[in-house]
Amino acid sequence: MITARQSRAARALLGWTQETLADKARVSLTALKRLESESNLGIYESTRDEVRRALERDGIVFLSSDQGVGVMLVDHQVRR
Repeated sequence: MITARQSRAARALLGWTQETLADKARVSLTALKRLESESNLGIYESTRDEVRRALERDGIVFLSSDQGVGVMLVDHQVRR
């Protein structure tokens, strides 16, 4: 599951606005703002999945360990 902080950090790494990510993920801007909110607003899992897939298509890798979560941008030559 992608967190609000991971989504914001991934956008920062890619230099994307919320509008860009919403467009690429084919979700509404309102839904993306809810996902990225720290207020724990309700969001459909399908929206989280679409956002995650859009970010992964452009080289974002989501990290999770017992120490926390994060994101990494892989080299553009490694991207699928």
